[in-house]
Amino acid sequence: MQKRWKILEADGGKVLSLQKSLNISPIICKILAQRHIETFEESKKFFRPQLEMLHDPWLMKDMEKAVQRILEAFDAHERILVFGDYDVDGTTSVACMLHFLQKHYSAEKVEFYIPHRYREGYGVSKAGIDFAKKNEYSLIIALDCGIKSIDLIQYAKGLEIDFIVCDHHMPDVILPPAIAILNPKQSDCSYPFRDLCGCGVGFKLITALSRRLKLPDSEILEYLDLVATAIAADIVSITGENRILAYYGLKKANDNPNYGIKALKQLSGLQKDLHINNLVFMIAPRVNAAGRMDDARKAVQMFVAKTFDEALLYAEMLHEDNTDRREADQSITEEALYLISNNEELINRKSTVIFQSHWHKGVVGIVASRLIDRYYRPTIVLTQSGDYAAGSARSVAGFNVYEAIHQCKDLLLGYGGHFYAAGMTLELDKVKAFQLKFEEIVAATITPELLVPEIVIDAEIQFSDLKQSFYNIVCQMEPFGPDNLRPIFIAKNVVDSGYSKIVKDQHIKFSLRKGNIIFSGIGFCLADKFHLLHLQKPVDVVFTLDENEWNNQCHLQMKVIDLRLSE
Repeated sequence: MQKRWKILEADGGKVLSLQKSLNISPIICKILAQRHIETFEESKKFFRPQLEMLHDPWLMKDMEKAVQRILEAFDAHERILVFGDYDVDGTTSVACMLHFLQKHYSAEKVEFYIPHRYREGYGVSKAGIDFAKKNEYSLIIALDCGIKSIDLIQYAKGLEIDFIVCDHHMPDVILPPAIAILNPKQSDCSYPFRDLCGCGVGFKLITALSRRLKLPDSEILEYLDLVATAIAADIVSITGENRILAYYGLKKANDNPNYGIKALKQLSGLQKDLHINNLVFMIAPRVNAAGRMDDARKAVQMFVAKTFDEALLYAEMLHEDNTDRREADQSITEEALYLISNNEELINRKSTVIFQSHWHKGVVGIVASRLIDRYYRPTIVLTQSGDYAAGSARSVAGFNVYEAIHQCKDLLLGYGGHFYAAGMTLELDKVKAFQLKFEEIVAATITPELLVPEIVIDAEIQFSDLKQSFYNIVCQMEPFGPDNLRPIFIAKNVVDSGYSKIVKDQHIKFSLRKGNIIFSGIGFCLADKFHLLHLQKPVDVVFTLDENEWNNQCHLQMKVIDLRLSE
């Protein structure tokens, strides 16, 4: 697939000023300036984050109300139910809060509830509230959900059950009638950092409770690896407070991990230290698979296990769920690609909306992402759920898929989501009409360039710059993620040394030369561009810098993302 390349620029004066104060590569200084790190002090905070930089939890609106209500529950020996979503952010949130309350209040009076993805759906559920009433829970702490559950929290209030909502999703104008709402995205909340994940908001509540109870900091810091896992999985900004939490959470994940993380790491076969990408691609899918394929309760049980063996037992269940998820994902993706490739009308559209009644609801969002990898256009995958059709949407960079779905609302029973991902339900007999209406909306609003994937390149670089000392500084920019992505470089006018080759039929093992310097690399799934090297003409390569270990020896290599003939 042809891609657009965009090379970022930076203010030359700011780059020069940084170079003078930091005395490091001007390429690194350019990247820092592009990321709004422009002074020595800002650089120091970026490269050397400190836990003392975390914001005071009491700055968050309603924190005092939340803490006071929980302490009243302690004093009155009330039963507390910790309620959370079935994904990584929700289950880690619940695990942290459950463990803290059971440890510092009562193991008998605190329990947790995760709604079943298919029987109850996303967020606060009536079944969960009824469970609380039946079992005499008078306080529910909702984590990673609840901000839009106005009617259900009103229903709970009528049953004399109080709610504390800890959420990070965008609030509506009308808020639920909870005792306290902790959400830094509230317009009248003065908390300095708005981009916490759900687990991050729960962590701030634990921090405030811990300080009110005069507990040592160690009682808070033991949750950092779970918070980092949630930050990684929920793809929130890795800047500000999230960078600090992720930085120290990774340290804990490697030095003294939660038994659940340790068990999942063992089952994943990872021998080296965990990085953010390991949390995203190895830990998170196994946790998410529990809710996708079965019941997410076991993810919480794994994270709160008191022994490694107990955690490993639950981890093996998640590992098996993930195997089932991968098989369903692969088979449905293959079937979906076949349906599209054999339908000329679908191929020529600006969007993809496909439906099969037998597809597994738990993986339709993943399949939508896979289809975008192939066709790169807003995509919705639908399946049958009970008497209705239900599905997930994924978008391409720059296109608001939620708004496009909103314009089809007359055909839908319900929908929700955000800019790049959404879900919806509709009557089975409305699927065809929805498919046509969505295509009409997308075709009328999407611009041609948005249908071509873009690679954002941080800086041009020479092979002579690719030294171990340079790479070491790049590594200090971790943890990487949204708003602090791993730097992408471009090397121009390089030529094949004669030793590049195709490996495993689909990848390229590169050996490239610029002047008298030869540099090697790997380009996954780029075999269809190998012919460009055979032309013996200069090429431009886009890549990230990595370290390859072979026979106990490490050397730097390029991980090539794309290449084309030099202009």
